[in-house]
Amino acid sequence: MNIFFFQAFKIPSSSMERTLYTGDHLFVSKLAYGPRVPQTPLTIPFTHNQIFGKESYSTLIQNDYRRLKGFHNVRRGDCVVFGFPNGDTVLRKAPVEDYHALVRILGKDKVASLGDYVVRPVDKKDHYVKRCVALPGDTLEVKDGMVWINGRKEEARPGVQLSYRVVTNGQRINSKTVEQLGLNPSEIYFDPSLPGYPAMILTAEMLEKVKSLPNVTAVSDNLERDASAVSREIFPYTEDSGWTRDFFGPLWIPAKGATVKLTADNLPLYERIITAYEHSDLQQALRDGEYTFKQDYYFMMGDNRHNSLDSRYWGFVPEDHIVGRPALIWLSTDKGKSFPNNIRWRRFMRFL
Repeated sequence: MNIFFFQAFKIPSSSMERTLYTGDHLFVSKLAYGPRVPQTPLTIPFTHNQIFGKESYSTLIQNDYRRLKGFHNVRRGDCVVFGFPNGDTVLRKAPVEDYHALVRILGKDKVASLGDYVVRPVDKKDHYVKRCVALPGDTLEVKDGMVWINGRKEEARPGVQLSYRVVTNGQRINSKTVEQLGLNPSEIYFDPSLPGYPAMILTAEMLEKVKSLPNVTAVSDNLERDASAVSREIFPYTEDSGWTRDFFGPLWIPAKGATVKLTADNLPLYERIITAYEHSDLQQALRDGEYTFKQDYYFMMGDNRHNSLDSRYWGFVPEDHIVGRPALIWLSTDKGKSFPNNIRWRRFMRFL
């Protein structure tokens, strides 16, 4: 069951908030896109990659990637569970950190001082869940925080959120109103010097309600415009890209069998695909001046657009990293509350 049909998964962060909540316990359907034949078959049953702080698998046997037929392909707009692309190298003392980001920002020597690391095969990378916003062959662009695909603005999604600066007349928004808006009072900060809230995460519907409150005098976006400040954080990590989380692209998403001419401008976009995901000879590709992709790729983003580490930060998701699609929330708990108030009964046994 766990290998070919369904797998249990817990939402670890708020990157999909309003759609999937922190504390949601899911069953992920592997049949949706077709189950992967285990690449690392020597694994302790009912574990993913760790048990008692140690690896729960052996890489003595490694199979080639193969996927059985599923109900359908990944579709634009699907919520998808996948292996974290940068999760091939993991610091033992800081397993939740992006090793490659740390090396890029701190330097390899500094990261080496943080201790030992483990190299994981594709099917043993930690699982993430995001929304697929772009398919193989699509051209993606983010403008003013909104996604455009092939020159068209994406359909409005009720759960998509952005951060806003909310100025008041000096009075706080009362806690009852905050809760009615669907916000957690402990997660928003009132700055008396503003006066107001420097960062309030809101959907389009919530934004209109906040604007109509009698003590709110102004609302402005928190869009990221200064690319120079984030060039080492935003894919492809080059100063001349000019990209930020809110102004990104245009970027072509690689498709299996497609050939791209390699240039100094696009090499940072596709180098990791060539070397890490497809294990091809980069020098040979540079000599050829072009490269033909061996598999499809996807671009994933969280609905909580200003609180999501996603493809804007680490690039493409390879097809062989796809695990499945969330199918059922069988339990949802709020860690900020005590039992029994911590159980979100309205989300109990909810199909997705």
